[in-house]
Amino acid sequence: MAKKILIIEDDKFLRKLICLKLTHEGYEISEAIDGEQGIKSVEKEKPDLVLLDLILPGIDGFEVLAKMKTNPILSKIPVIIFSNLGQKEDIEKGLKMGANDYLIKAHFTPDEIIAKIRAILR
Repeated sequence: MAKKILIIEDDKFLRKLICLKLTHEGYEISEAIDGEQGIKSVEKEKPDLVLLDLILPGIDGFEVLAKMKTNPILSKIPVIIFSNLGQKEDIEKGLKMGANDYLIKAHFTPDEIIAKIRAILR
């Protein structure tokens, strides 16, 4: 069965690009465009992995991550933060909060993102 990935990203172009790439790789994809929708989707779908942007309308990515990590069922779902926030403090905060990896958007190609996802889902 295909692994399910939830992409929580408000940038439509980037979200579509990643969705296309991941679908092509055989993953099942669902999308959320803001933090609130993201949390609802995580609770409902229990994906195998979440690709999470930090700068989102409404509830930000840190809050989504915090809500996931306080729920015993959702806390086991791996999270890759995918953000433009590249400050050391943001990266440390994300990883301390329980993210499995932290990718800075400008530094990663879609192929590298897929490689990271594959490694975590192995």
